[in-house]
Amino acid sequence: MKKVLVLLIVVMGWISISFTEKTNLDKKPWNAPDNFKKMKSPLTDAAAAAADGKVLWNTHCKSCHGAKGLGDGSKAAQLETELGDFSKADTQAQPDGSLFYKTTEGRDDMPSFKKKIPDEDDRWALVAFIRTLKK
Repeated sequence: MKKVLVLLIVVMGWISISFTEKTNLDKKPWNAPDNFKKMKSPLTDAAAAAADGKVLWNTHCKSCHGAKGLGDGSKAAQLETELGDFSKADTQAQPDGSLFYKTTEGRDDMPSFKKKIPDEDDRWALVAFIRTLKK
C-alpha cells in the first residue's frame, strides 16, 4: 500500500509539473523589436482598411482566433500555444507595429504571413481589423 501511495504522489507531481510547464510556455513574452514598435500604418482610411482586414481575417485567422478574436476558433483546441483574446486591453495596448510584426513573422503555432499575405498593406489591414475587436 505504501508503494502505491508513493507512486501516486510521484505521478501527481509529474502531472502538476507538466501543466505548469505548458502554462509557462504559453505565457512567454512575445515582444516586437523596437523598430517595429515605432512603425505606423501607411493606410489612411481606417474604416476601409478594417473592412479589407476583415475579409483577410475570415480567410486566414478566424479558424484559430475566432470570429471576434477571442481565441475560440474551430482549430484553437488543436494548438499548443495560448491564442489570447484580441478584445482585451493587453492586445489593444500594443502598438500597431507590434501587431504587424507578429502577423508578419509568426511564432510557434502562429505561422508567418509574409508569404501567405505578401502585400504589406494587406497585413496592415489585418491590424486595422484587430483594432475593431476591442471591447
